[in-house]
Amino acid sequence: MGRYPRPWTDRVGHDGRNGKVVPMSHQTPATDRPLTTALAEAAATAGHAPSVHNTQPWRWRVLPDALELRVVRDRQLTAADPEGRLLALSCGAALHHARVALAAEGWTAVVERLPDPQQPDLLARLTGLTPAGADPDAMRLVQCMQVRHTDRRPVSDEPVPAEVVDDITRAADDEGARLQILDADQVMELAATASHAGTVEAEDPQTREELQYWTHRADTGTGLPPEVLPQDQPQTTVPARDFGSPGNLPVGPGHDKAAVYGLLYGDEDEPDSWLEAGEALSALWLTATRHGVSVVPLSGVVEVPGTRQKLRQLLSGLGYPYLVLRIGLADPAHAGPPHTPRLPAAQVVDTSAVRDQRS
Repeated sequence: MGRYPRPWTDRVGHDGRNGKVVPMSHQTPATDRPLTTALAEAAATAGHAPSVHNTQPWRWRVLPDALELRVVRDRQLTAADPEGRLLALSCGAALHHARVALAAEGWTAVVERLPDPQQPDLLARLTGLTPAGADPDAMRLVQCMQVRHTDRRPVSDEPVPAEVVDDITRAADDEGARLQILDADQVMELAATASHAGTVEAEDPQTREELQYWTHRADTGTGLPPEVLPQDQPQTTVPARDFGSPGNLPVGPGHDKAAVYGLLYGDEDEPDSWLEAGEALSALWLTATRHGVSVVPLSGVVEVPGTRQKLRQLLSGLGYPYLVLRIGLADPAHAGPPHTPRLPAAQVVDTSAVRDQRS
């Protein structure tokens, strides 16, 4: 890979009890600890997952032999995401994080998506847990979860190697969604479409109010603090979201000319396909992080029905767009932005059903 090596090639593991990455030789085998402990730790680790505006719209319930994922409707973007598409994508990313964390601890699971029509907020259940030995690849991805972040500033002028783009694309394919890499003409179409979406949302008072709410959530554990938002609008071909007020993150003179733009999409436009797309988003993003590659989701262009329909035209009407992604190499002249805050595990992981059983 030349100057783009995979950063985490040593055998490492994840100690979910204190959130640190530890050598495998120091890690307690999964079979020596209660399954409920592994489930609770996997749910806590899933808190690192990306979510739209860092809403973290999920809640986990640990059972004696299963882990349930439920959506928290109070953290849905009712103006920008009334159908809950981005809500489901966010929860799907958390679901994939939990699956990987369990694999890193030596457990395989059966995933039941939308398992109960009578409980629409129950998005998934991880069940059928069987010990299989710790997965080294999953261990590396757990480490990637802890360093992954969103850097909205322009990328460097060096292109992402083609083999890395292919690896990222395969990661999405393996999870049931697809990532179409856009050519130069399609990127120009995307730029015009994104610009129009930004204008539509800027003129909508409910969307502006919602954005204001999620960018002024100091000390709540959710939302986007000013430290992760650019001071100025980046000079890019595809316009980034205008958050309505400047942040504190300095923006350099770079551009996005070397970036790759991809369209995450699938064959269906239903809640189960949105959930799977979120799992694919997690997989491709962790793969990119493993390669030292930056990923920035551009959700505004799918939030406006008219511009989302324009994206369908880029797919020749053969699929449904879920999210646009900018993929590039972060500018080495800038240190990465801080991580967005996270809710404490006690607020998102319910262990009441097994509390008396855990050691």
